Order: sequence, then C-alpha cells, then structure tokens
Amino acid sequence: MGGFKKFLLRGNIVELAVGVIIGAAFSSLITALVKDLITPFIGAITGGRQPNFAEYSFTINGSVFKYGDFLNNLLAFVIMAAVVYWLIVTPMSRLVRLFEGEKQATTKECPECLSEIPLEARRCAHCTVELVPASEKPDV
Repeated sequence: MGGFKKFLLRGNIVELAVGVIIGAAFSSLITALVKDLITPFIGAITGGRQPNFAEYSFTINGSVFKYGDFLNNLLAFVIMAAVVYWLIVTPMSRLVRLFEGEKQATTKECPECLSEIPLEARRCAHCTVELVPASEKPDV
C-alpha cells in the first residue's frame, strides 16, 4: 500500500490529473463556443432551412448524413488544436531552446579521432594524442 501511495503522490501523476481536468473543461468550452456561437452564425449567413447548423443533413436512399454535426466537431477540433499549439507547444519550445542555450559545454571533440573528451583534457583517452587544454592555448 505504501508503494501505491508513493506512486499517486508523485508530481507527474498530479500534474497529469490537473492537465486532464483542465483539458476536459477547456474542450467543453470550445465545443460550446462552436455549437452556440460560431456555427449558428454560419447558418444565419448561409440562410439554411434549419436554424441549428448541427441539424444540416442530406439523405441518400434513406440514409441520413449529418454533415452539420460533423462540421461542428471538426471546427471545435481545429480551434482546440490551434490553441494548444499557440499557447502551449510554441512557448514550451521557446523555453526549451532558451534553457538549452544556457548549458555550458563540458566536452570537446578530439581533433584526431573526433571522440568526445573533457575540455581540460591534456591527452585523448581514445587515441592518446597530446592536446593543449583550452586554458593554455596561446592567444593568436
């Protein structure tokens, strides 16, 4: 039971739960925006017979194709994807690049064998070539 409690209280699980809850609430908000505001506006512009855009459909051999409801869901998906991309993915990518740029290099490439070696190394551990450390390089 202690291991299960430890698993539940880890930061990643709590963050995931918060993300799912906020995502579900945001999804219902976007769906309501599309269903109650955007598609009725489109229906008013197109002058359809039904006042509700979700009820737009056509029939072939007795089969009813509800393309209005599909377009509602498609539009909600596109808006949700755009918001997630512009408000989450893009800023996170910038943060990752910012933090990666601050990392100091701790290794360099050996000029002979092209392997990774520490910056202050005097000899390559792979090919044993003698090196001049960065702090002792003469100014040119």
